[in-house]
Amino acid sequence: MHNFKDYEWLMSKAIDEAYKAYGVDEVPIGALVVDENGNILSQSHNLKESVNDPCGHAEILAIREACEKKGSWRLNNCTIFVTLEPCPMCLSALVQSRIGRLVFGAYDSKGGAISLNYNLYKDKRLNHNFDVIGGVMHFETSQILSKFFREKRKSYIKE
Repeated sequence: MHNFKDYEWLMSKAIDEAYKAYGVDEVPIGALVVDENGNILSQSHNLKESVNDPCGHAEILAIREACEKKGSWRLNNCTIFVTLEPCPMCLSALVQSRIGRLVFGAYDSKGGAISLNYNLYKDKRLNHNFDVIGGVMHFETSQILSKFFREKRKSYIKE
């Protein structure tokens, strides 16, 4: 599964999840985990506000579901697709889950672990490293976030 067209198709599925988050007034981030054959194991979106859980990020929820389906906490050889660069908590969870690869859409210069140089995914002191591919469908993944926060700012001004 190294074909960029496959990555675009799978990222579009993560974008679908982001729109689900948008529909319930959550920050529109979507994620999915696929196995080494490209089969989707899990799909999720942010639910932090809905369930009052600071760990309710799309990545965490997708990891949990994929591990449950596999019957193991190890996601070796799996790939996670996320519409936004993971935060430090989610990047740590990816290391802990032994994910095989991370593919993300939009970069996050304010909260993204990689943009902030928390490069845990390649830290040789840890017992697991993985590949990262960023910027897949960057425009599309950035667009929904921009729209969401633009609408939020307008509603704050009106109140």
